[in-house]
Amino acid sequence: MEKALQESSYQYKTFDKLNLAGELIQQKIFEECIFTNCDFSECIFPKTRFVDCFFIDCNLSMVKFRNTGLQNISFRECKMLGCDFSESEPFLFEVKFESCVLDFASFADKKMPNTLFIDCTLKSSVFLKTTLNGALFQTCDLSEAVFRDTVLTEADLTSSRNYDIDPELNNIRKARFSLYGLPGLLAKYNIYIE
Repeated sequence: MEKALQESSYQYKTFDKLNLAGELIQQKIFEECIFTNCDFSECIFPKTRFVDCFFIDCNLSMVKFRNTGLQNISFRECKMLGCDFSESEPFLFEVKFESCVLDFASFADKKMPNTLFIDCTLKSSVFLKTTLNGALFQTCDLSEAVFRDTVLTEADLTSSRNYDIDPELNNIRKARFSLYGLPGLLAKYNIYIE
């Protein structure tokens, strides 16, 4: 591990171009830190806690968030292929995503009310038993994303596309969809909308 992460706790620190791909980073606390242009691909973060942090233009593909605390974390322009958020700590879990590649990510069993997904791709991502009430999916691509037993009450998907959400298998009460998204709600019925 690089010398930059020998301390057990960091506060108000900016990390730029840190390359820790495939490393084990455990039992660390990062508070109000900024990570820019860092490579954390395939890292494992057991018993590590991030609080009020920003990740900007970072590679977090295949990161293992097992027992990792993610409290008020913003990800912007990050590559996050195959991230499994389902293993992260549920306590105070709060994340936001802007212009991120979240393809093949898993949010299974997460409580994520009011989460922002802005200009993201979420192709083949998994939302199984996820609580997304009040979430905003703004101009997101949800091709082949799986929604099952998911709470989407009052969620806004009006500007997103390519979703396939079964209203009988998910709670979509008061959720907002565009007229163009209607086929994604009726796909299982094999009907044509003209």
